[in-house]
Amino acid sequence: MPDNILDYLVIGAGPAGLQLGHHLHRAGRDYLILEAGPAPGQFFRTFPRHRTLISINKKNTGWDDPELNLRMDWNSLLSDDPDLLFTRYSDRYFPQADDMVRYLGDYARACGLRIVCGARVARVERPGAFLVTLEDGRTYRARRVVVATGVSRPNVPPIPGIETADLYQTASVDPADYLGQRVLILGKGNSAFETADNLMETAAVIHVAGPHSVRMAWRTHYVGHLRAINNGFLDTYQLKSQNALLDGDVRRIERQPDGTYLVTVAFARVNEVTKDIPYDRVIVCTGFRFDASIFAGDCRPDLVIDGRFPALTPAYESVNVPDLYFAGTITQSRDFKQGTSGFIHGFRYGVRALHRVLESRHHGVPWPGRTLPADPAALAAAVIERVNRTSALWQQFGLLADVIVLDDDGTARYLEEVPYDMEGPPIGNRGHFAITLEYGPGHDQVDPFDIKVARIAQSDSARAHEGHYLHPVVRHHRPGEPVAAHHLTENLENEWDSPEVHVEPLRAFLAARTASVPA
Repeated sequence: MPDNILDYLVIGAGPAGLQLGHHLHRAGRDYLILEAGPAPGQFFRTFPRHRTLISINKKNTGWDDPELNLRMDWNSLLSDDPDLLFTRYSDRYFPQADDMVRYLGDYARACGLRIVCGARVARVERPGAFLVTLEDGRTYRARRVVVATGVSRPNVPPIPGIETADLYQTASVDPADYLGQRVLILGKGNSAFETADNLMETAAVIHVAGPHSVRMAWRTHYVGHLRAINNGFLDTYQLKSQNALLDGDVRRIERQPDGTYLVTVAFARVNEVTKDIPYDRVIVCTGFRFDASIFAGDCRPDLVIDGRFPALTPAYESVNVPDLYFAGTITQSRDFKQGTSGFIHGFRYGVRALHRVLESRHHGVPWPGRTLPADPAALAAAVIERVNRTSALWQQFGLLADVIVLDDDGTARYLEEVPYDMEGPPIGNRGHFAITLEYGPGHDQVDPFDIKVARIAQSDSARAHEGHYLHPVVRHHRPGEPVAAHHLTENLENEWDSPEVHVEPLRAFLAARTASVPA
């Protein structure tokens, strides 16, 4: 066992591990990244199975500002090198997964990251410092471990007989293998519909089943719900082309002697009964989960959401294992099926926030920010400048916040991209303003294409809090008092800079709230 103890051991060289590696490397920290595969980005060598990403790659925005451009670039990792933008790797709006593999490899090399490949972790223990043992017996010790492994295990529901079905991870993607067959696909997410779309030209019948209704991303604003690129199957269902959605529970899957299946489905609709339906193939597309099996009992993290993800503090730390941190898609327990922590365009900012936590906690580096006069007009100008430009608050809506802390000397500290629910340093406990971008309450209950749905006028600042679309929210938090909130009215072009509609109402709110702050 080596004598040296690393400051940081990162497990996984996918996008999150590489992103954190970049920040650690640039800060001059003592770190190492362990990667089970032969090269970075192994996940994207297999997934998505049909090789088209659903993360947008919008190159032509009409903007020159690189920060604004990141709002429409969902694949790039953060760096100081403009050549390390994913938009240099593909012109396609929905790019190919192989382009992501190439990009991640180039990113790791260009950043000079210290990565050990072929290093699959078998055990994580904590006899003092963390002790990480690989399958080949090599060991590493570290003061802090950051897990960036992604969701590496299939999430298989407990249905009797499901072990006889094909998994999304291994099922054939050749449509010819399903010629003339009756196919059941379990799940109602993008992997299920991606699979169904691939089989529409060859399969005789395709049923997509699950206990919950299909949720469309354009309505919920959660990009993990069904995306338009994958919803061609719905057209075939509604136009009676032999395909169907089954709303209900699959109770049993029985493999027949001839290799076919008899599947028992309990329908959720009123007056429908349980039916046994024959199929030639059953494919399980029910998502993934975090693999916690490598952790010994002395450092096994608590899990949430049916055991699928680690339970995290606002600092991306395990709630029960100090100095065990998490990065990337496994941090989606923070905003499960509501935000973007499960995707590169979201977690790249979560990783940056994690690094800032590590820097401030363990190396005495202050949270990035600037000092402003505690004048309502100056504060309003700073808020307006940020909400009109930031990509981090745009992508991590409601989860990351800019924070304004008023100091005793008549100045204010403006801190960028702090986890909204973080307490203590760097915020303190005297009170603060938090600036977020958020969708309005009940936004996922409104059909965005229904022109009869009442929407507030963009000039109606008095009703800004009723807006459904993404807009800035400024909240004043003070111990022992209700939170005071001010909403900036939504805007078609997402430009919140009108002196009368946006700036002056915000200045007035800040003036009223700062005037009430005790000296």
